[in-house]
Amino acid sequence: MLTISDILRYGKPMLLPEVGETGQLKLKNAKVLVIGAGGLGCPVLQYLATSGVGTIGIIDFDQVELHNLHRQILYTEDEVGTPKVISAKSTLERLNPNVDYVIFEEKLTSENTERIVSEFDVVVDGCDNFTTRYLVNDTCVKLGKPLVYGSILKFEGQMAVFNHKGSKNLRDLFPLPPNPEDVPNCSLNGVLGTLPGIIGTMMAQETLKLLMELPILENELLIFNTLHWQFNRLKF
Repeated sequence: MLTISDILRYGKPMLLPEVGETGQLKLKNAKVLVIGAGGLGCPVLQYLATSGVGTIGIIDFDQVELHNLHRQILYTEDEVGTPKVISAKSTLERLNPNVDYVIFEEKLTSENTERIVSEFDVVVDGCDNFTTRYLVNDTCVKLGKPLVYGSILKFEGQMAVFNHKGSKNLRDLFPLPPNPEDVPNCSLNGVLGTLPGIIGTMMAQETLKLLMELPILENELLIFNTLHWQFNRLKF
């Protein structure tokens, strides 16, 4: 049940008829795994935590680097060289100490993905490579877990919800990973720090809606070009 502290902290969203005490309690009881604590993962984590999601898992094997700081908003220069999951947890605990943060300082592989994903209700994919994306997608399909997907490149972001109550998944949209030679190299492509903030916040919004059983994207890919402010929704 919600405590007095919960009501004081989350009173504003609870004023929404679509949320109320019932929706906030659903968030409190939810367990969400965020894959990647980078450009997309940081805003996702920040808003899931401040919104009162009860248990948040964070998996990432990287350390904070100086070039991360323009877009990865959970970290500071003092934390360069620190594992991202440890820095992220420390920051999030200061934002909302009432959430249970579970960290995994490891790389997702075929050996550990099923074990980790099985502990959570919903998975949010903020990773930056296709190998992990397909591994996570296939694991979510196998275990029946909804997957909130997001990606960015240059000025453009994409978002979708896969495998929600039997809806389509990543392989229905893109059956096979692209040829590695055709994939843009993230280290060679620039990005404004605001783009992952925009798309990551949208992913957090969709995750919260999913947890509260509000309308979400179903078998649609949302493409958002922030250079020209163009939205496209593609059915698949």
